[in-house]
Amino acid sequence: MLRTLTLVLFSLSLFAKTDFSGDWKLNAAKSDFGQFPAPSSMTQKVTHQDPSLKLATKVSTDNGDFEFESTYTTDGKECTNQFGPNEMKSSLKWEGAVLVIDTKGTFGDMQVTMQDKWELSADGKTLTIKRHFASSQGELDQKLILEK
Repeated sequence: MLRTLTLVLFSLSLFAKTDFSGDWKLNAAKSDFGQFPAPSSMTQKVTHQDPSLKLATKVSTDNGDFEFESTYTTDGKECTNQFGPNEMKSSLKWEGAVLVIDTKGTFGDMQVTMQDKWELSADGKTLTIKRHFASSQGELDQKLILEK
């Protein structure tokens, strides 16, 4: 009986989706931006009711302050969002409790691809985003740590 209950609970945990909702603030000291300079600040408001995922992002850098909103679905369908003059197409899928976001777009005449892997800590207070960029100018990995 206990063995059956354990198997049922384990099976259910495989299908449970992570909820990334919350107000997140970048911890630049724990993050790694690779060759890019760290922003002076970054916040993300995430509204997540699977399969809907909405982001409101604010970033401050040496080049100015930026705000943008984006809307996605986690069901694998392609989503299109504008980031300034650039149109980006993304598809999202679950790999267990990790959300994988594959994005492609053009900046000037350069094609760019980006893959984000979002993972929530066990206590739900830390969001880790592992990001991989690729373009004709090379590849770059980043790790962003955001906290509630």
